[in-house]
Amino acid sequence: MPAPLPLPPPGAPLPALARTLAELLVALSAARALPKGQQLHGHLLKAGHLPATASSHALLAHHLLTFYARCALPGLSHRAFLDIPWPPAPAAWSSLISSFSQNGLPAAAFDAFRRMLAAGVPATDRSIPPAAKAVAAAETSSRPPLAPHALHGLAAKTPFAGDVFVGSAVLDMYAKCGHLADARRMFDEMPERNVVSWSALICGYADSGMHHAAMGIFRLALEEAVPVNDFTVSCIIRVCAAATLFELGAQVHARAIKTALDESPFVGSSLVSLYSKCGLVECAYRVFSEAPEKNLGIWNAVLIASAQHGHTSAAFERFMEMQKAGFRPNHITFLCLLTACSHAGLVDEGKRYFALMKEYGVEPQSEHYAAMVDLLGRVGRIKEAVDLINSMPMEPPESVWGALLMACRMFKDADTAAIAAKRLFETGSRSSGAHMLLSSTYAAAGRHVDAALVRKAMRDAGVRKETGLSWLEAAGEVHSFVSNCKRHQRSEEIYRVLEKVSEKMEAAGYVADTSAVVKDVDGDEKRATVRYHSERLAIGLGLLIVPEGVPIRVMKNLRVCDDCHNAIKYLTKCTGRVVVLRDNRRFHRFEDGKCSCGDFW
Repeated sequence: MPAPLPLPPPGAPLPALARTLAELLVALSAARALPKGQQLHGHLLKAGHLPATASSHALLAHHLLTFYARCALPGLSHRAFLDIPWPPAPAAWSSLISSFSQNGLPAAAFDAFRRMLAAGVPATDRSIPPAAKAVAAAETSSRPPLAPHALHGLAAKTPFAGDVFVGSAVLDMYAKCGHLADARRMFDEMPERNVVSWSALICGYADSGMHHAAMGIFRLALEEAVPVNDFTVSCIIRVCAAATLFELGAQVHARAIKTALDESPFVGSSLVSLYSKCGLVECAYRVFSEAPEKNLGIWNAVLIASAQHGHTSAAFERFMEMQKAGFRPNHITFLCLLTACSHAGLVDEGKRYFALMKEYGVEPQSEHYAAMVDLLGRVGRIKEAVDLINSMPMEPPESVWGALLMACRMFKDADTAAIAAKRLFETGSRSSGAHMLLSSTYAAAGRHVDAALVRKAMRDAGVRKETGLSWLEAAGEVHSFVSNCKRHQRSEEIYRVLEKVSEKMEAAGYVADTSAVVKDVDGDEKRATVRYHSERLAIGLGLLIVPEGVPIRVMKNLRVCDDCHNAIKYLTKCTGRVVVLRDNRRFHRFEDGKCSCGDFW
């Protein structure tokens, strides 16, 4: 039992008693001491101080509202709000809106904001920011289309229109709602900016994939000596990770170390993701192990790093360590574990983790079902994957049918592939990848007429094939390639070195696999089609400019094909080089004729 609370003597004057109890509630809120706060709440109820009748009692109810908000109990915050005499003060309304907004109830927060306005209470610099946060956090489908602009218009009519905190909150709302033009316009017009303003715009661009714009604003912030915080740095590191800009990300890491921001778990999780996505998984592990403070985000980051690099046992071990450290897994944690199982073909383990989700109160979502379908499909249990899809409590989305279609391509199951593709297109998907998977599945099964019909349907629907793109970063420059490309300034050298290596590869036993070539052409033309895929050209440049002893790191936006995967194994055996390739599914580390994925991807 907690120690009894030091309460004032019963004979103390009421205002003095209320002040003492209010100070005690403030201290308990700061400490988030739920049991003692509930004990005090019980005392207030028994002593008749609640529901509030006097203004001093209203102050107690307000502090109690804040206390429960800090303890992540918004429902009890609302009960405390109802104990305040009507009409509640503007500060009480603001605290209620903040309680809902900060605890993941955006609809309730915005409803409270509207009820406040309907009660004749004007919006203030304390109520507008949490309302803006609620609008930003609302699901796109449930958010009124003009809500961001309506709230901005309301804020502009208040005396707080030029307030930096109100302006930053509205800017952040615009950015998170995807209204980047409005966010940028507001940013440019703000009379005063703070770190929230800068961070909101940077992260808005980053989350929309506008990496160049995000980096430009970050550089401008540094030029203006803005004291960026861990949120800003974390966001810009995520930009570097998404674009696999290793050298730039390493520079940001160095800056974070100088400012001690690397100690933040948010920065730490972004760094783990950066190094992992750039193929330096050992650096990611070192950042994780040296992090002075760990949150669930950094645990999940290291779990997905282990999964994507094929370190399945390490992923399982870290999951055990995470539980021992007192962290409760969430839906992202289980998605990481299912991904690890899928990349290793561990069906029994995958089923066990899938079942374990319910024990932790995590309801499987469509992405978890997609991971299970991928796992079953990779080992050829396509019928079982179809049965799982049919048992889903929700309508299977594009990702689920795409996973099944990939499995059909791997095992040349053209009939099931046709069904999967039909259901995928019924979701409204215009994925070029789905069309190409179905076409290549038919081609692999020798059904070239059907493959041609799929390509014709794709053209008739106006769906363009996604261009296969590979890139390599070296000496601060990113070199990009597409298949059979000769636009690079060193193209002649690249093709020459690949031809020389190809001769050694063929002497060592390499034979081109052209089964996935969708065109019904002769063998020589098929071999020419696969010989200079984009990743091979990037590797060719790597052979020329990456120093001996340093791995050649190549990124690719599509799945590496069977022939290129096999060819790169031969290339590493014949050249003695190490190649790290990241495709859109996982990492492959090729060394001495072997791949870290064990030919299972």
